[in-house]
Amino acid sequence: MSHALAAPPASPAPPGVAFVHVNVVPMDREHVLRNQTVVVAGNRIVAVGADVEPPAGAAIIDGHGTAWLSPGLADMHTHSDSARDMALYLANGVTTVLNMGEASNEFLAQVRPAIERGDKPGPHIHAAFLVDGSPRYGHFTVTNASEAREIVRLAKTNGYEFIKVYNNLSPAAFRALVDEGRRRGLPVVGHGVTAVGVERQLDAGQLMIAHAEEFLYTYLLQPGAGSADPVPDTARIPGAIDAILRNKAFVTADINTYATIARQWGKPAVVERFLHEPEVRYLSPDRRLAWRHAGYDERRGNLDGNLAFLRRFTKAMSDAGVPLVAGTDAPTIPGLVPGWSLHDDLAALEQAGLSRYEALATATCTPGRLLHRAAPAAIESGTVEAGRRADLVLTEGNPLDDLATLRRPLGVMIDGRWHDAVNLRRMLDDVAADYAAAGTPR
Repeated sequence: MSHALAAPPASPAPPGVAFVHVNVVPMDREHVLRNQTVVVAGNRIVAVGADVEPPAGAAIIDGHGTAWLSPGLADMHTHSDSARDMALYLANGVTTVLNMGEASNEFLAQVRPAIERGDKPGPHIHAAFLVDGSPRYGHFTVTNASEAREIVRLAKTNGYEFIKVYNNLSPAAFRALVDEGRRRGLPVVGHGVTAVGVERQLDAGQLMIAHAEEFLYTYLLQPGAGSADPVPDTARIPGAIDAILRNKAFVTADINTYATIARQWGKPAVVERFLHEPEVRYLSPDRRLAWRHAGYDERRGNLDGNLAFLRRFTKAMSDAGVPLVAGTDAPTIPGLVPGWSLHDDLAALEQAGLSRYEALATATCTPGRLLHRAAPAAIESGTVEAGRRADLVLTEGNPLDDLATLRRPLGVMIDGRWHDAVNLRRMLDDVAADYAAAGTPR
């Protein structure tokens, strides 16, 4: 019998939960608060302070002065739509995900409510409905403004919170998606649309660009001198940054995703190594097959130059104050396992020159700002402050000293429900056991 779909015992206490003697990384700005008490009632943080008294009868989680409490993490670009993947995210400290396209109806209508009730373990799930202008990439297609408006209304009815635009939309359909999305409260996010261009998309009201490299394709590339491959035009970086800032838009900082694609580009041996990494035991058998046949290893050329440019561009955006959010595209790209890939992305951002605070902000407070822009009436998240949603990660070390401490959570709180390290380990073991059994003939 499968155990991965049932939530391990969590420990919410009706009178509340109090973290005592914890050091807090609030992420409202770059500072730490030592030896604090953090009180949670229901699904909200209600008090943070050195002199706060735990409520009578509250469940006590003692950090002994050495543990660190920080906001739960967010992966703002996933394509996971299984209950097992959601358990992987939570076990890795990820308390919010944004599915960026083609989540199944069953996932949104049944799995997401079960997680919200606490019947299954997993993060808060947000979802974007993916729309393209042709069937070239296998996505849902609209060909004119009328169809675009209809699809926004249908997406709203079915619980989607965003519209994701893709490469081949017509300008008329794109404008209709933005306009109807504004009317229905579904902001537009997604790719650069070739026939529109990313700058005009931002000026029209697109809230988030789903990959930093979209600027390469629709804004920064110029024909390469004596080469079949285009090269980035560095002189246009300030203009791209200005377009983002003047529209108060967000950009997904997905350096590790692009780097992972670059590593396997034309290199079948790299994909084979990915398939033998320890984390692959947490990947479904059908996903392993999809990795093997993804096709990046059959491509020609080299992406190293664009990757180096992307690192430079991401650092320039961060320095200019562009709101960056972490996102990984897991698990559609070979090498990117749900949960682990987010930690790899944070490491890649630090390696690109962002400070640890700036990198951590892409997975905490900045996603919180984006989601608040999209749904102002919802409980705010992404910081450890009174009134915020109780999504928290307890770690042995200070993530501002070493982001890798987040890979080994002592416990995770999701919506006020506490899962200690034993429960988190059980989630992982149950997923691995299910997949191992699926691959073993009876």
